[in-house]
Amino acid sequence: MIKIIIIAVFLVILFSLGSALFHLVKHKGDKGPSPEVVKALTVRIALSLLLFVIVFILVATGVFRPQGIGSKLHAQINSTQSNKSLPTE
Repeated sequence: MIKIIIIAVFLVILFSLGSALFHLVKHKGDKGPSPEVVKALTVRIALSLLLFVIVFILVATGVFRPQGIGSKLHAQINSTQSNKSLPTE
C-alpha cells in the first residue's frame, strides 16, 4: 500500500513537470515566466520534498530497507564491529 502511494506521488510530480513544460511552451513569447509555470514548478518542488521526507522516515523506521551496494556494505561493517565487541575466550 505504501509503495502505491509513493508511486502515485512520483507520477503527480512528473505530471506537474509536464504541465510546467506545456505552459512554458504555450507562453513562449511572453516576458518572464507565466503564473502557471511558477505554480506547476512550486507544486513539483513541494511534492518532491514531501516524497523525500516520507522515504527518509520509512527507511529510518525500518518499513523500507535499502537494497543494493550501500546496504550490503553497511551490513558487513556492522557485522565486523559486532564481532569485535564480543569477548573471546
